[in-house]
Amino acid sequence: MAMLDLRWFTNEESLRSITPRYLFRLLSPHAVYLRSRGFTIPGLGIGELLDYDALRGILLHPDRATPPRLIDALYFVNELATPDAMDDLLGELEARGLCIDDDQEHAPIDVAIQVWLLDPDMLQEKHAEQYLARPRSFQYFQTERPTIPEFVLPTAEARRALEESLDAWFVDHKRGTGARIFVYPREDRILFLVRHGDPYRREGSMENGEPGSVAYRPLKFDVLEYNPRIGEIGINAGTDGEKLLYRHAVGRHFFNDENFFPGTAKYSLEPLQCDGEASLVCSDVDGIEWVRLKEVHFYWGGAEGEVEVRKAKGVFAAYAKRNATFPRARIIKAVFEVKFTDCKTPRSVCIRPSNVAQYTRDHDSVHIEEWLNRRGFIIQREVPTNAESVLACT
Repeated sequence: MAMLDLRWFTNEESLRSITPRYLFRLLSPHAVYLRSRGFTIPGLGIGELLDYDALRGILLHPDRATPPRLIDALYFVNELATPDAMDDLLGELEARGLCIDDDQEHAPIDVAIQVWLLDPDMLQEKHAEQYLARPRSFQYFQTERPTIPEFVLPTAEARRALEESLDAWFVDHKRGTGARIFVYPREDRILFLVRHGDPYRREGSMENGEPGSVAYRPLKFDVLEYNPRIGEIGINAGTDGEKLLYRHAVGRHFFNDENFFPGTAKYSLEPLQCDGEASLVCSDVDGIEWVRLKEVHFYWGGAEGEVEVRKAKGVFAAYAKRNATFPRARIIKAVFEVKFTDCKTPRSVCIRPSNVAQYTRDHDSVHIEEWLNRRGFIIQREVPTNAESVLACT
């Protein structure tokens, strides 16, 4: 059974803060199971009181018979029972032309429960969306086709086919079943969030004063971003096997070619040695005030596999003050400090040759990619003939 942090449902004070009629409606589909555990859902409007302590005990100690749908309901409602999430949910309801009870006394958890009862998929989509804003390290793969096919947002059937393909791999690699794909179109790219299980985990626990263990499968979120203009996919995933899976599966299901995204390199750090400090110029890039090189890793190799790491507030300035020459060894990693116009504090950007670029914030990537491209850090390939193709929706 999964270990869940259900603060709203395992604390009696929190349970009492939920409007009773919504709590009853959330639990009603599982009345038979709850009755088997000694809890009966009271009727509405007849003055019966809810035994909060008994309900809390059941939810605090789920067993193997606990309905998975009940666990899903509790988990997603619990995760979105915040004021910020409530605002997002109300905005999404309005955008979809959907309505919940017109009551000014709704608490955030009341709204989350009503959305689950109205459209569980919507609640899960909004839950998944919050993971897009977290810091990401992407590995990029660009198609080598001279002409990029027009990209059409996948239908529900196409998403299900991709989910089934991913599930087959996840099951074979001990990650369980239940992969879900959430699609978030943006102005210049399409984000795909993949929700799936991770390998099983067992942890020590204490119950009734005795040591024991709890086994569960952690929830994992991977992010894919597709740029339809240049035919490039960025992948944020935990293992090389998962990255290869996404490259092949997305290529096969969306472009009828599992080799649509070959494993060729995107980034080069050669401009640091060819152009020196001029490679940091950013005056022609909107959104960036200045860039400094603050860390660089040189690979000298040899029998000992030597790696030299140089760090400074400004690496080029440090070499200049010592009248030293910037080494000609192969650079395997560079960390830049970037001052964005919309933020007082500079942020770090890490680039490795081949396909890895790590940003502190995901939306920094638009400005960073433009700067990298203008300074030659992005390996140039032949521009596809239809690079300006328009995203189509179905």
